[in-house]
Amino acid sequence: MSEQKRAVTGQPMTMTELVAYQEGSVVSRTLIDKKVGTLTLFAFDAGQGLSEHTSPYDACVQIIDGEAEITIAGTVHHLVAGQMIIMPADRPHLLKAVRSFKMLLVMIRA
Repeated sequence: MSEQKRAVTGQPMTMTELVAYQEGSVVSRTLIDKKVGTLTLFAFDAGQGLSEHTSPYDACVQIIDGEAEITIAGTVHHLVAGQMIIMPADRPHLLKAVRSFKMLLVMIRA
């Protein structure tokens, strides 16, 4: 187990402090990576995003800081800290930072 993963295992934590904003970038930190799914934190600088793509798995996005637009199959959803959305498998989706935002992505593979 890596030192970084060991540092968060079995310890109380504040999600917004586990990943930092970086100017002009998208930063990620994987907390759990198992065959059945992943738990990953992301920090998007304002204006940054992920281009449209699909995934064969359902995924849950929880906004933990800031403000984002998440488009699923052409429908735009405006989310702020405290809100979440489930992105269904095989549906095209994209994410864009309206202003800097952090999110927790839970991907279920089973």
